[in-house]
Amino acid sequence: MILEVAVFHVDPARDPEFHRAIQMASPYIAKARGYLGHTVHRCRETPGRYLLLVHWQTLADHLEGFRQSEDFLAWREILGPFFTRDPQVEHYDPVYPSP
Repeated sequence: MILEVAVFHVDPARDPEFHRAIQMASPYIAKARGYLGHTVHRCRETPGRYLLLVHWQTLADHLEGFRQSEDFLAWREILGPFFTRDPQVEHYDPVYPSP
């Protein structure tokens, strides 16, 4: 399993709109091959900063599957206008599983 971690920066004045956009965009990622689930978190210390956590079966499911799909283009079309800078995206391998 792979954990995708993406940091989004949004104008804090647009938070309510962004929350609605995340709900609209979520079905596009949820139907991707290898998708296992995602959550979005708002930073308490930095207004307008969000963390997207997506669990994928494999790295290829994200990079070659979703990122090269029409669904990614739709996802990005919905969310992209809210970003005040390019998202930072990294991928993590599990080291220690929870019980």
